[in-house]
Amino acid sequence: MAVAAAISVFLGFARSFYLKPYFPTVGPSLTPLLIAHGLIFSSWIVLFVAQTVLVATRRTPVHRRLGWVGAGLAALMVVVGTLTGIVRAKIAETPPNGTPPLAFLTIPLGDMFVFACLVGAAVYYRRRVDAHKRLMMIATLAVLPAAFARWPFAFAQRQDLLVAFGLADVAVVFVLLYDLATRGRPHAATVIGGLLLAVSHPLRMIIGVTQPWLTFAGWLASWV
Repeated sequence: MAVAAAISVFLGFARSFYLKPYFPTVGPSLTPLLIAHGLIFSSWIVLFVAQTVLVATRRTPVHRRLGWVGAGLAALMVVVGTLTGIVRAKIAETPPNGTPPLAFLTIPLGDMFVFACLVGAAVYYRRRVDAHKRLMMIATLAVLPAAFARWPFAFAQRQDLLVAFGLADVAVVFVLLYDLATRGRPHAATVIGGLLLAVSHPLRMIIGVTQPWLTFAGWLASWV
């Protein structure tokens, strides 16, 4: 799952970030904020793969020491991810799917909220390995829809939210299947974390078009 996440991120952002010099017309211009955003979020994926490998090779003491680096990185992701979403809404950059910028702001802010909740729970339950690894996995899935929406395949070309969110939700099903294969029943962390992620997806689209949200989003944008 960790390797699949890394491949998904590279597929999604290869043209607009990692290989941007070869695809100058793809995606927005890389401002310092977008570069910082890309590097910080990429660091999470790299660390997630490294942490998974460390556990698989029974190097758990190193994994634990790096865990606090991961917690700090997660906090930085929430700050930078939130700021990036607000700045892009402020400059009225309409996403390719046509959603008005202030309405679309529920998407990145929702990602950050769900990610923060799941990582926070994973840190709290760090001594319960079974819960910790599932919460970290679903937290990583929470930030993958942006990559899914940019996959260079026909079904993802319009950056359809239903496709991006649907792929993340399907990935949670694989975690559930892993639970059934290894435990005979779903783990509570998978169920609660998966439900938080899945329920948040339609809620964001519903909340984003309400007048109270648009007023609040406009107020947020006025501060940056």
